[in-house]
Amino acid sequence: MLAANSGPAVAALARQTQTIPIVVASVLDPVGAGVVASLAKPGGNITGFSAVEPAITGKWLELLKDIVPDLRRVAVIFNPDAGPLAPLYLHSVETAGALFSVEATGISVHETSDIERAISSVAQERGSGLIVLPDVFTISHRKQIIALTAKHRLPTIYALRYFATDGGLLSYGPSPLGLFRQVGSYVDRILKGEDPANLPVQGPTKFELVINLKTAKALGLDVPLFLQQRADAVIE
Repeated sequence: MLAANSGPAVAALARQTQTIPIVVASVLDPVGAGVVASLAKPGGNITGFSAVEPAITGKWLELLKDIVPDLRRVAVIFNPDAGPLAPLYLHSVETAGALFSVEATGISVHETSDIERAISSVAQERGSGLIVLPDVFTISHRKQIIALTAKHRLPTIYALRYFATDGGLLSYGPSPLGLFRQVGSYVDRILKGEDPANLPVQGPTKFELVINLKTAKALGLDVPLFLQQRADAVIE
C-alpha cells in the first residue's frame, strides 16, 4: 500500500507500479493528469481524493462581498497550461457573479511578468477583487502574487490555506487534515479487500476559512466580526 499527497507524487508512483494500491490525498485533476480513467471508476491501482470543487466559487464571491461590500468586479487569474480546470471554475464564477451582481472575467497568465500586468490592470478599477485559482503555476508563484496584491491594495481570495498564512487576505478551500482523514478510510477499506479500481475518486467534504487580519488592516479593510467568528483560523 502506498499513499501520495499530490498529483506529481502520485504520477511518480504510478510509473513504478501498476499493481500496488495507491491512495492519493489531494490531486487537482486526477483524470487530466492521467492517473485514473474516471472519477467514478478509477479502473486501476490508484484512487483517492481530489481537491477540486468548482462550485466553491460562489463561496469565494460571498466572502469577498462580506469584506468588500462595494465589490462590483472580480477577476480570476490562472495559467491555462497548468491543467484543464480553469473553464470549470470560470463558468462557476460567472454563474455565481450574476447572483451577487458582480462582473466576473478570466485573465490567463503564462509568465511572471503576466502576473504583475494582470494584478495592476485589475487594481486600476474601483470595486475590484481577485480570485486566484489553484494550479501549479499560481502555487509556485504565490509569494509574488501576494506581494503584488498588497502593493496594489487589491482584495484577493485564495483556495489554499498557505496563501493566507503567507500573507494573503483570506483563503477558503479543502482542509488538508480532512483530506488525510479521508485517505485513512480508503486505506482501511483496501486493506480489508476492496479493489481501488472500484473506489471512486471523491471530492473534499471539509472546507476551512483562514483570514489574515494583519493583511486586511494593511488594505484598509474591516473584517466583520461574524466572519472572524466563523473562521477556522485568524492571523493577527
